[in-house]
Amino acid sequence: MDTIDPTTGKKIKSYPEFSLSKINGILNRAEKSFQAWRGLSFKERGEKMKKAAALLRGNKDRYARLMAQEMGKPLPQGRGEIEKCALVCDFYAGQAETYLAAEKIITEARESFVMYEPLGIVLAVMPWNFPFWQVFRCAAPTLMAGNGIVLKHASNVCGCAQAIEQIFKEAGFPPNLFSNVFLANDKVKDLIAHPLVRAVSLTGSTGAGRSVGSAAGWAIKKTVLELGGSDPYIILDDADLDSAVETCVYSRLINGGQSCIAAKRFIVMDSVFKEFEEKFVAKMKSQRMGPPLDEGVDLGPMARHDLRDQLHKQVRQTVRQGAKLLTGGAVPKSAGAFYPPTVLTNLKKNMTAYQEELFGPVAGLIRVTSEEQAVEVANATVFGLGSAVFSGTVERARRVALRLEAGCCFINDFVRSDPRLPFGGIKQSGYGRELAVAGIREFTNAKTVYIK
Repeated sequence: MDTIDPTTGKKIKSYPEFSLSKINGILNRAEKSFQAWRGLSFKERGEKMKKAAALLRGNKDRYARLMAQEMGKPLPQGRGEIEKCALVCDFYAGQAETYLAAEKIITEARESFVMYEPLGIVLAVMPWNFPFWQVFRCAAPTLMAGNGIVLKHASNVCGCAQAIEQIFKEAGFPPNLFSNVFLANDKVKDLIAHPLVRAVSLTGSTGAGRSVGSAAGWAIKKTVLELGGSDPYIILDDADLDSAVETCVYSRLINGGQSCIAAKRFIVMDSVFKEFEEKFVAKMKSQRMGPPLDEGVDLGPMARHDLRDQLHKQVRQTVRQGAKLLTGGAVPKSAGAFYPPTVLTNLKKNMTAYQEELFGPVAGLIRVTSEEQAVEVANATVFGLGSAVFSGTVERARRVALRLEAGCCFINDFVRSDPRLPFGGIKQSGYGRELAVAGIREFTNAKTVYIK
């Protein structure tokens, strides 16, 4: 497995794939550590989780640089990602005991209650786009619930995977309780079938979700799937357009547009469409693209050249289908997997950019004439992850938001995950929830105890 610098196209390092026998040994050691770990108090687990948070904060510049080199994230965004990882560690260190406390249920019994017990080793299959956050978003609650984790990370961020494993080692977690394995995607099903793997968490594409979900279903193992999205942002005719444009451009371009919950389809009411379009294009043009290690950069390269080429293919197809290209849409001649901020307008139902997820810095503008049509267009997708509504009237925005088919809806703000709020999608964006109380309970056994 090779990690490639997307800024230069040069190889950073090669990592040997683990054999299944080596992974079997890791899992056996992880099981022993799990049996000891589950017996610790929440306070004891929390102390180690807080140490992990401190290590993250103390090394955030190093980890941000590593992300920039392996997948092109600008340094300020990388530092922000590490701070968020530390936040989720501290959050669950403090909240796990409350979230997993036994719940008394009044029945005719002398006593009846539900308790939440750990399952065992959870396989985390994680993506490259937020190489630290996606892992910690899963790991912090899962470990605090008393489970162990085996991480199968994306092959282009192997250095990040090793760094995360080292954090848990230095924080004093039991050996192999959190273990990283280097494994090809086509062998993940063998790992899922292993008897010591009790559940699977996947963040990735819808195709990856089908593969992992079917393998886990065959093995009868619990899964949480956070998959793709084509998030609609509805701009009503009474919205503050300057504020909406600022928020929408930020959401579309954060992490180079390579985010499941990035704004992707901008559904704008007819009376303000032209003004929004002009302001939006101007803002997109103003964003600075360049090497992610340069502090002043808004947009680095995409994570891989093949991803950039696929995105460009989608843009060209959409233009041939009749959409209008307002800015961007051309592959730079310089080295690196760069792709400029791009805006497509006049999108129609039959077009590629209308139907498919665009995983990169490309925005699609759709004109509608009413709230009813805006909701209809927003819901006309196989995805259902995030959504947003912009309006000067909160009650009007709330009315629209409640009709949107998505795991979350933000009003006058961009969609993002927060440790205090459950996160996940519906339809082909997946199932199950991460974060908040729902997230920590996903990989527990809700055991009923009844005493006559």
